[in-house]
Amino acid sequence: MSESVLVTGGSGFVAGYVVRELLGRGHRVRATLRNLRRGEAVRRKLGVEGDLSFVAADLLSDDGWDAATEGMTYVVHTASPMPVGEHRGQDITTPARAGTRRVLQAARRAGVRRVVLTSSTAAAIPAEPEAPADEQTWSDLPDQPRYVYPRAKTLAEQDAWRIVRGWPDGPELTTVLPANIQGPALDEDLSPSVTLIRLMLTGKMPALPHMGYSIVDVRDLAVLHAEAMTAPAAAGQRFIAAGEFLWFHEMAAILRDRLGPDAAKVSLRRLPNWVVRAAAPFNAELNQVVPSLGVRSRLSSAHAERTFGWRTRPAADSVLDTAKSLLSLGLA
Repeated sequence: MSESVLVTGGSGFVAGYVVRELLGRGHRVRATLRNLRRGEAVRRKLGVEGDLSFVAADLLSDDGWDAATEGMTYVVHTASPMPVGEHRGQDITTPARAGTRRVLQAARRAGVRRVVLTSSTAAAIPAEPEAPADEQTWSDLPDQPRYVYPRAKTLAEQDAWRIVRGWPDGPELTTVLPANIQGPALDEDLSPSVTLIRLMLTGKMPALPHMGYSIVDVRDLAVLHAEAMTAPAAAGQRFIAAGEFLWFHEMAAILRDRLGPDAAKVSLRRLPNWVVRAAAPFNAELNQVVPSLGVRSRLSSAHAERTFGWRTRPAADSVLDTAKSLLSLGLA
């Protein structure tokens, strides 16, 4: 059944695949952009047919959100800044929290049935390293620069649950918590997770920190968003989206083993933990990875599997498809 869906952050990596999935299911999709001049470029990037339109809205402004949510049955809120690229060194907590509140409030005024919020497994870090984590787990981290991203995602999601609990007449809320997101890049505007594979392919990661991630494929993540949007059983639920864990050296080995000459610049050298810790005070991005050194996350997606029969594809396939897309785009 065709219904109307607003997807925030329409030019983003996750949003692009969510838009594709929703259009493929016959929904009418409206996507927010900070600059409407990007609309045609986004449409070409997605290469989709169907009822897709764009509206201007910004997480830091009230303008545009009522127009964006008007007539929508659902909202999928993927937009949130990360402390890299244009937001490097900036406050990301304020726009993450304020943007979430704006979207929810506009959704309520518009009579939206359900909001699906893209959170992160960074909001489900257990107190003990390597302890199992599921939807009952919440991150509780100190207010320090190295924890800026997980704190922003945690506080924004907690705000969302607190807000909707005060609205018994809706909208409903469902949150999806992806792990490290891999999968084919759509253009040169790369997400930080995809940039990791690019750094390896281009030789700009000459030594590999002893860290890793649980992987979710962006194509499967889009499916989970679509299921969480409409399934009655998903209302009021959190869903972790995570598959196999890979260390950086395992990702590098996959690239070297399966790409042949195209992975000639991929390094297999290990970077000792003490070197990362010594350099961290002088490098903001290294400082943020220190808590992950040597930690193998144990994230469970059993809730999504039980509810929807959902699971993500093998992590090696996602990493390889990411690399192949970068090569085909001339980005590696």
